[in-house]
Amino acid sequence: MSLIHSTAIVDPAAHIDGSVSIGPYTVIGPHVRIAAGTSVGPHCVIEGHTTIGCDNRIFQFNSLGAIPQDKKYGGEPCELVIGERNTIREFCTFNIGSPGDAGVTRLGNDNWIMAYVHLAHDCQVGNHTIFANNSQLAGHVHVGDWAILGGFTVVHQFVRIGAHCMTAMCSALLADLPPFVMCQGQPAAARSMNFEGLRRRDFSAERIAGVKAMHKALYRDDLTLEQARKRIAELPSQAPERQPDVDMMLDFLGSVSAQRGIVR
Repeated sequence: MSLIHSTAIVDPAAHIDGSVSIGPYTVIGPHVRIAAGTSVGPHCVIEGHTTIGCDNRIFQFNSLGAIPQDKKYGGEPCELVIGERNTIREFCTFNIGSPGDAGVTRLGNDNWIMAYVHLAHDCQVGNHTIFANNSQLAGHVHVGDWAILGGFTVVHQFVRIGAHCMTAMCSALLADLPPFVMCQGQPAAARSMNFEGLRRRDFSAERIAGVKAMHKALYRDDLTLEQARKRIAELPSQAPERQPDVDMMLDFLGSVSAQRGIVR
């Protein structure tokens, strides 16, 4: 028995695995590819050059793969790429990329995307993230693994959000948010580090102590960003297991633009 509802409109050129289920009144365009085990609810529109991996659960009333909300876009064959095992709740809008960047909007694996989330053109979202209702990302935003965005978080274009971050409800991010940082406000200000999230991910006490030391260097000791980077670089000498976390932080801070800065 077909898993595609009789009222769904699926272009014959689309590549749809035989195990994919598609609900009533959903429309699938000719350049769409959907891999095994994914389910698409009713009243969705999936168009453009959109590739969706295995075992995703896409709820009703989503718009995936529409052209970017960018006046410079001229019909180029840009893409939307969605990984595996993502949950995408109702009324989300994910646009394809633009020729002004890599041309790809990307969502990784194992993400939990709640209702009314917008991923604008060229956003790059990692793995294991949680976006609460009405999180809104402008173009070219990068989000690291395990980040959590509180409801109604809005993110300015080109902002980067580091791994293991967390934003409070109604946060407005106008600057880069370094890894591990929790923020809140309009504009968002750093409040603490996401220590509870790290414990839930089995970070050792020594690694968490290293994150606390990084927070102190960035936010408590009145150091310049360059001075903080130097102090952070010294932390693995006290405990080698801190090295991967320090490397991630230093890599992030090394790419902060003078124009954007970091959340303070």
